[in-house]
This record gives sequence, structure tokens and C-alpha cells, in this order.
Amino acid sequence: MPYITISEVVEHETEVRRSRFLCALGPAGSEEEARAFIAARRRADASHNCTAYVIGTRTRKADDDGEPGGTAGTPMLDVLIRRGFADVVAVVTRYFGGVLLGAGGLVRAYGGVVSETLDRASPITMVPARLVTVTIDHAHAGRLENDLRASGHPPRGVDYGNQVAFEVAVAESGLPGFTDWLATATAGRAAAAPGAGLHVPAT
Repeated sequence: MPYITISEVVEHETEVRRSRFLCALGPAGSEEEARAFIAARRRADASHNCTAYVIGTRTRKADDDGEPGGTAGTPMLDVLIRRGFADVVAVVTRYFGGVLLGAGGLVRAYGGVVSETLDRASPITMVPARLVTVTIDHAHAGRLENDLRASGHPPRGVDYGNQVAFEVAVAESGLPGFTDWLATATAGRAAAAPGAGLHVPAT
């Protein structure tokens, strides 16, 4: 299933009844990357550092960091999911301004600042793809590598054995066209074997 992500850190600040809410969004391809981003953005002088992240299609986590349960991390996570984002981590740092916002006010503030920050991001649509292993004899490998790069499928890895094997990512919707192109480009000398699934930016 396609999803949306970001490639750069995006920051935005808003104020709600004298409380400051600073949101930072960052790309995260794993939980380790998400936790590292959170650790780097956590501010010791703040009242709360609430977090949420979505990794791939399965990992979804939120932390209220001392705010009433379900009023901070959960609405942050809900915004990411509702808007179709994944491989993204959000940190909202709050500096308390002396006025209690109540549960509803907190939900609106935390969810709102994440939504406003997403509005400032440059979204990238990611589509399902396959890691394809393309094999060819050594004599024609150099030309094929150049052709792969020119076609928008630069090799992600190369293995030199009895034959040369290139690993390339191909959008699932483009697999038939890629196979036809490969047969024409190599006069049938190359073989293609689809492997593991992943996501790549839509073209």
C-alpha cells in the first residue's frame, strides 16, 4: 500500500493560551532512528516532550510524557495515521504557560501543531516495489549498469560471481515494463528475479 513520508526535518511552533508547543518532524526508517531523533530533540527545560512515530505498516507508538493519558501522544499519532504518513517521527515539546488547557484543549493543541507542521513539509509518496536481482555475463555488465542508471534504476548492490548480479528496486506497477525493457536492452542476455518487497518514491 502506498504511503507518504518526508526526507527532511520540519519544525513549527504555535502558542495556545500562553503554552508554547514546538513540533519537530523527522524521517525515520526504523525504531532505532525514531528513538535517536527523539533523544536529540528532547529538551530538559521543557514541561513535556511528547512523541509519536509510524514505521512501515505495523509499528505505531506514542508517548504522553506526563500529560494526561491519551491527550498528547495519541492525538499526534492519530494525525500521522489519518494523513497517511509513515516512516516519520514527531516530537512536540511543551513549555507550560500557567493556564490549564483541559483534556480537550490538550488533544487539539498536540494534534493541531503536528497537523500544521505536516502542512509545511514536502511530502514524498512511496509506492510498493520489489528488489529485483538482474544477472548478466561479465562482458555486458558495464553497459547494463550504465543503462540501468540511465533508466532510473541505479543498482543498490553489485555481486561479482560467475555472472554479475545487480540489485535494483522496481515499483510493482512497473515490473512488466522493466522486464520488457531489460530484454530489449540486453538482447535477452539478462535474467531478472523479483525478491523482497520494499517501497520506493513514486516517479
